[in-house]
Amino acid sequence: MATGILKEGDKVPSVRELAAKLAVNQNTILKVYNELCRQNVLKIERGDGTYVSSSKQTIHAAERKKIVTNALREAAVQAIHLELPMEQTVELLQKEYENIISQRDNRSDGSSEK
Repeated sequence: MATGILKEGDKVPSVRELAAKLAVNQNTILKVYNELCRQNVLKIERGDGTYVSSSKQTIHAAERKKIVTNALREAAVQAIHLELPMEQTVELLQKEYENIISQRDNRSDGSSEK
């Protein structure tokens, strides 16, 4: 949303879907979604899903950093529990980041379906 990948009215993945995709705890995603709803960035349509709100709220840089920090903390805890070395963890993050950027770029130039 902050980068413009998601537009007003777009449906966002379910908590379960996003948690599985990002390999983070569902509670982490739920907390983020709830906070974004509180800020009127997302709206929940009961029985239908969660959507990007039509309000023109933006997430300030400090809040974006906080959201990412919370998600990365969860990933770091999992990496430590699974005894994954920091170098491998950083490599995985970089690979995922690059994959997401590539997918976003493919969508924005029309070469991939949504």
